[in-house]
Amino acid sequence: MNPISAFIVAYRAIASNKIRSVLTTLGIIIGVATVIALVALTSGAKQMIEEQLTGLGSKSLSIKSGKRGIGAQDNAPILTVGDAEAVAELDVIERITPLLNTSELAAADNKNWYTIVLGASPDYIYINDWFPEHGSFFNDLDLLNAERVAVLGKTVAKNLFGYQDPIGQNVRIGNSSFKVIGIMSSLGQTSSGKDQDDIILIPFKTFQKRIEGVTNIKTIAASVKNQEDLQIAEAQILDLLLERHNVGRDEENPFYVRTQTTVIERIVTISQIMTILLGSIASISLVVGGIGIMNIMLVSVGERTREIGIRIAVGAKENDILVQFLIEAVLISLVGGFIGIFLGIAGSQIASYFTGWPSVISFNMVFISFGFAAFIGIFFGIYPARKASKLDPIEALRYE
Repeated sequence: MNPISAFIVAYRAIASNKIRSVLTTLGIIIGVATVIALVALTSGAKQMIEEQLTGLGSKSLSIKSGKRGIGAQDNAPILTVGDAEAVAELDVIERITPLLNTSELAAADNKNWYTIVLGASPDYIYINDWFPEHGSFFNDLDLLNAERVAVLGKTVAKNLFGYQDPIGQNVRIGNSSFKVIGIMSSLGQTSSGKDQDDIILIPFKTFQKRIEGVTNIKTIAASVKNQEDLQIAEAQILDLLLERHNVGRDEENPFYVRTQTTVIERIVTISQIMTILLGSIASISLVVGGIGIMNIMLVSVGERTREIGIRIAVGAKENDILVQFLIEAVLISLVGGFIGIFLGIAGSQIASYFTGWPSVISFNMVFISFGFAAFIGIFFGIYPARKASKLDPIEALRYE
């Protein structure tokens, strides 16, 4: 039997039991659709996170004293404004800002709000690519004179002033009164749920004088001229600080540098693991669908035993019967694969609309899912096909 004739016979056999054929394809449809939709949404979420991280200073880095993940220890060197100024002199560095932060109770009129107060320099907004939405940021003169001016995050502005315009109003931080000169644009929450808009920014010299009464700083934030220079900048900064604080090369490094590149790489790794995990879980339904195909094909062999006997009696060879039933199994899988691809793409677009996540359709995953569906049809169709081809024609003709 030529392939076209075998295909026609297989198609007629499937069409003669439409409901059963449709139910048989459901496992494949659900499996393919789920794999495509999950991978599309996971890839979209990864892309969105990468864009957000890149937008928040793709050329930025921060320098702290102490071990990574632990923070400053009692015996760790204390960072100073002089350290920040020395870092600023490096050729690869574009901007720097000393940083200090604490939690304080802020008050305006009869409202109070406990928030983060961050002391920084005017370069902070350029390093983090985060600018005021209303009003302005403090300038170099405000920093030099330790002026009592403040820029509010959206959350603080809402909780202290409601729907009033905070610009020009006063807000009390600790024991000092500050004039509000700007409102930052909204950043929203981090992946861990931290509200990035729950913050007040003031000049770091004002912070040193009015908030904590210190001369040291906690962190140095910087940006490089070119993103490719991040690793070079990290090495140069560490060398500079070790030299300034008389730390020997053979001693434990008391400083660490954190870059956005590291964060992005971790996010990419995690998202890849999640994509593989979710894709593997979704693929289980493809296997379940394959088992369903095998069961239905075995039932079909039992129902068509006499038909098979007649075909063998009139000259059909063993391979003809094998190919016919194998084509039926593969055809069911491919039809399910086509429908699953359509539903997976449509489902990912609908989910993207309601969640606000971008949906990134991976055509590689589409081809892989479709190919896996075909493989499932072949793998689980072989046993029923071989069973049909091995029927004894005499016994098959006697079958009622």
